[in-house]
Amino acid sequence: MKLQDLKPAEGSTQPAYRKGRGAGSGNGKTAGRGHKGQWARSGGGVRPGFEGGQMPLARRLPKRGFHNIFGTENAVVNVSDLNKFEDGAVVTVADMVEAGLVKKTLDGVKVLGNGEITKKLTVQAAAFSASAKEKIEAAGGKAEVV
Repeated sequence: MKLQDLKPAEGSTQPAYRKGRGAGSGNGKTAGRGHKGQWARSGGGVRPGFEGGQMPLARRLPKRGFHNIFGTENAVVNVSDLNKFEDGAVVTVADMVEAGLVKKTLDGVKVLGNGEITKKLTVQAAAFSASAKEKIEAAGGKAEVV
């Protein structure tokens, strides 16, 4: 098979629907816009969220809280979960994802100090809690911030 022989599956494509191309086309004259009015004009219509002058819903609802646009959200892994890995291994974020400890890495992975670690591991992550770092180093491993 050559590149020029490729064709889309039967029935998967349709020709473009050409509006306003005469009465015989089935969509001529007003081309589906009806007669006159704001929506019939070129450039007509209203902006998103406009409710005809009524106070828009987005402005009627109370606003609460604060969203830090510079904030980061880390995926978390507990120190006890790292016992899955072999003794002396270098544990990266990719390894954690592969082992199923983390589904989405978000802005990085933070290791928390919940539980105990029995193996000597070199753990590479975006952040460590003080207790997690302490426990990893107490087991003879290293906590590396990537």
